[in-house]
Amino acid sequence: MGRRILNDALRAIVNAERRGKSMVELKPISTVMASFLKVMKDHGYIKDYQVHNPQRVGRITVDLQGRIKDCKALTYRQDIKAKDIEAYRLRTLPTLQWGYVVITTPEGILDHEEAMKRNVGGQVLGFFH
Repeated sequence: MGRRILNDALRAIVNAERRGKSMVELKPISTVMASFLKVMKDHGYIKDYQVHNPQRVGRITVDLQGRIKDCKALTYRQDIKAKDIEAYRLRTLPTLQWGYVVITTPEGILDHEEAMKRNVGGQVLGFFH
């Protein structure tokens, strides 16, 4: 169920970007979604996000930057080894210049570059470019 929530949130972000909106509100929320948005913010794909009332149903407000072309969450579980991350990235992302694959690892939720640097594998959450 958690991956479906993440996929719906990422679809809402992409649709708002395509419509030229500057802000989108996401409901329901999860900690995985907040971590995914943190990775997007660290790489400059979104301006900022605020989590409102995380103990209850809550909502996340995302300030968009107009840089996201596509982002998707995998609704199925796909394990990936540290040595296979580069091959997966080449297969998934359109070019070598931009885009990131987000992986949940024992060390937390990381992008593919950080996971390769730390030499850890895990499960692919999704990607954005």
